[in-house]
Amino acid sequence: MLERLNQAMEHIEDHLDQRIEAADLARIAVTSEYHLRRLFSALAGIPLSEYIRRRRLTVAGAEVLAGERTLLEIAVRYGYTSGEAFARAFRAMHGVGPGEARRIGATLHSQPRMSFRLVVEGSSSMRYRVVEKEEFRVVGRTARVPLVHEGVNPAIADFIRGIGKETLERVQSLSDQEPEGIVSVSVNLDESRAEGTELDYYHGVVTGAPVPEDMDALTVPAGVWAVFESSGPFPQALQYMWRDVFTQWFPSNPYRSRPGPEILRTRLSQDATRADAELWIPVERTAL
Repeated sequence: MLERLNQAMEHIEDHLDQRIEAADLARIAVTSEYHLRRLFSALAGIPLSEYIRRRRLTVAGAEVLAGERTLLEIAVRYGYTSGEAFARAFRAMHGVGPGEARRIGATLHSQPRMSFRLVVEGSSSMRYRVVEKEEFRVVGRTARVPLVHEGVNPAIADFIRGIGKETLERVQSLSDQEPEGIVSVSVNLDESRAEGTELDYYHGVVTGAPVPEDMDALTVPAGVWAVFESSGPFPQALQYMWRDVFTQWFPSNPYRSRPGPEILRTRLSQDATRADAELWIPVERTAL
């Protein structure tokens, strides 16, 4: 998988002055566009589209300083429809406009070329199983919240506190299949997975029971899920588990992610400093 991903990175470098389609990169990487975007974001720490933009502006910056082409020629070469659009993007990355950069020989920012390799750290194995589930519902309460990569998500914490004990008990009574009990469900995330982008968060249970009139429901089609287990400090271990799934497990196994909700079942210690967790990720098998 990583070898094919690196071939897609080479394709980007060879076509910085042409239109680059994520679908073409996905074909080179022999995966889906959805999984490619998610895998790249997890490995690189930035969205695929942002990486391509930064690489173009890095190379364009070198041409601006070289002075061999006009600024408009450089703008058109790297996909900008006008000199003004190019100047805005150039200033956003480099902190200076292209005209001034050329005039004073400014120091510019650079986005290095990326390539990927698998680094194995430690000796512990990742515990997982693969589960096939029929269609089910997530039933409970939902809210639109910002994505937080590290630490407690204040919006989610406030939302859960506002649900009320009696309502939570009624929700929990509807649980009739695994993952059992109250779960946290994230769906409709921005493809960039950038800090601060929004998602739909459900605090509820997985069930086949009828939906009470005063509760929200999410219907989830039948499919295959990879289920990962983790124990450790809360919430860091849970957030690291998601990262490790995409940076270590997917590149080493014949599966790719598919659209669908991510389900987290968490059981906190009495002092709420540690947690045992299961993370359910929707997947589909790929060719070896």
